[in-house]
Amino acid sequence: MGFNNTFTIPLTTLLLMISATATAQKISGAAPSPSPSPAVAPAPHWVNLTALLSFAGPFATFLRYCEQTGAIATFQNQANNTHQGLTIFIPTDDAFSSLTKPSPSKLTKDQLRSLLLSHAIPQYYSLADFRNLSRRNPVVTFAGGQYTLNFTDSSGLIRVNSGWADPKISSSVYSTDPNAVYEIQRVLLPVAIFGATPPPAPALALAPDTANPADLAPSKGLGGPSLASPPSTDDSSS
Repeated sequence: MGFNNTFTIPLTTLLLMISATATAQKISGAAPSPSPSPAVAPAPHWVNLTALLSFAGPFATFLRYCEQTGAIATFQNQANNTHQGLTIFIPTDDAFSSLTKPSPSKLTKDQLRSLLLSHAIPQYYSLADFRNLSRRNPVVTFAGGQYTLNFTDSSGLIRVNSGWADPKISSSVYSTDPNAVYEIQRVLLPVAIFGATPPPAPALALAPDTANPADLAPSKGLGGPSLASPPSTDDSSS
């Protein structure tokens, strides 16, 4: 007599075993959730100074001098590769053309470069910042310690003084932190290059009195002969 060794598993038990196995595989194979990455600080706003000065105003002379001396590359690097930024004061073409003595065309290349660099501060300043900046006069420019500017802010009227010139800021060409470009109507000639400012011209002397004495003679109607006419002669005595 033989025995049947087949072991029968109930269908319900089999389905539960399959479901438990699949769930375990899913749990063991799931990848861990990534941790949040730290926030990245936004990069400073990039500005192309050559394009800005070419199209934003009559600044062709200043830009040409900057390109000739390499100052534009210095400004560009400060504007886009530092967190301090740049504040620059740009004279108009008329400001340069009105210069007679002294003239930038008579300067050496190094002097001209220093003149241009003295129109900028290696730090961003909005118009509202100049009230506090004026309390720190004199302010060192990009050209170095000998090249300084003094600022005044009178009810929003901001003036920039180089020793030879004292123009007001006539326009904000561009101002987005960390860079600002302001228009001025005179060239900021530095004392470090051109020396002390010349004394004011003396007052003009009064012109001598060149009136004709005959015009000052009293008329006959006031009594007495006129000093402008010869005395009369008596014809009856001849």
